[in-house]
Amino acid sequence: MKQYIPTHDIVLVTFDTLRYDVACAEWANGGTPNLRALLPHGWQERHSPGSFTYASHQAMFAGFMPTPATPGPHPRLFAARFAGSETTVDQTFVFDAPEVVTGLAQVGYRTICIGGVGFFNRQTALSCVLPDLFHEAYWEPRLGVTEPRSTEFQVALAVERLQAIPAEQRIFLFINISALHQPNAHYLAGATGDTLASHAAALRYVDSQLPALFAALRQRNPTFMMLCSDHGTAYGDDGFYGHRLAHPSVWTVPYADCCLEEADASA
Repeated sequence: MKQYIPTHDIVLVTFDTLRYDVACAEWANGGTPNLRALLPHGWQERHSPGSFTYASHQAMFAGFMPTPATPGPHPRLFAARFAGSETTVDQTFVFDAPEVVTGLAQVGYRTICIGGVGFFNRQTALSCVLPDLFHEAYWEPRLGVTEPRSTEFQVALAVERLQAIPAEQRIFLFINISALHQPNAHYLAGATGDTLASHAAALRYVDSQLPALFAALRQRNPTFMMLCSDHGTAYGDDGFYGHRLAHPSVWTVPYADCCLEEADASA
């Protein structure tokens, strides 16, 4: 990460509750063509640092991104400074703050949160904790889990902010995609309840809305982007439903990172 700061915009997109098996299946069968074009090598299998949104995001912002599902230790992209860390290496971006949002602000980044699920809605003291880390934080019902067009609205808001901020100002943009979270039956015609099939349909919808975000990022600056799930969710796996529980469907998540370069000005 150190090589990208401060020359690149930094973006973290979390696909809330996205399962690894569903992400890989849709990548393979052509259901997510925009993500497949961005990630030609597919998704990495990783282990989530938390089994539900709040715990996972607190860990990720502190530098503990989903861990590769292979024996480690695995060097981290960014980390809070503390003695004895076995995963902080020369290329790790080390910050003197409790979390990376403040760490990036300290080196001149404008930090922006586009909220999604309830932990970002600022309607309670708890749901203010994560968004209050940012210079700018946005949430309204149309960005939340009950709105079938939530990703469209989240992307439009992100594009609006990207275009409003001068390119000379580096940004850290965080988006919590809410569409995959229950309820998601509305993405599958005829569905009467949430299932793996409607979860996959929600991912296909999300993918269809991403090109505008990618284009806006390319028009600003070179960008380092991280895309991942914060945790999965169970749909009857071994009798389990939901998340905040210890099951492979929850702990196993997709992860990818990539660089988006600026578009040719003559294009």
